[in-house]
Amino acid sequence: MSLKLGNLKVTSSAFSHLGKIPKRYAGDGENRSPPLEWTGAPSGTKQFAVVSHDPDAPLPHGFTHWVLYGIPPATTKLAEGQDKSFTAGINDTGKPGYLGPYPPNGHGTHHYYFWVYALDVAPGMKPGLNRLQLMDEIKGHVLEQARLVGTYER
Repeated sequence: MSLKLGNLKVTSSAFSHLGKIPKRYAGDGENRSPPLEWTGAPSGTKQFAVVSHDPDAPLPHGFTHWVLYGIPPATTKLAEGQDKSFTAGINDTGKPGYLGPYPPNGHGTHHYYFWVYALDVAPGMKPGLNRLQLMDEIKGHVLEQARLVGTYER
């Protein structure tokens, strides 16, 4: 079960909350974005944004793996590998799109947070925002947020 903040809930058919992310979605696998689905979006939602972040990465603020936004309000799921259908932000390698889990060998289990944000602002943000820039843009516009956390270890 994913963490629920309000009625918005995010799940994946590929892994459960706190479950292991299959290797196909990892950097040492096929590196495809996992399927995500959400329900319970609040009224007034004008777009969704998705962020995947690893707070366990040995960097000052963790590592952002995925920033995606401009997702229309009628959308309730992202299919596997559907990371090019909407506005791509920049992951922490400086490149757009999804980058799967790839923690350092022997570093232990890392937690990958897949956040879904329901926003009250219409799509139109410029492409290429990183996580912190996106957070600045959506500040004061988040109606609800929910997360699904998966784990991965190498």
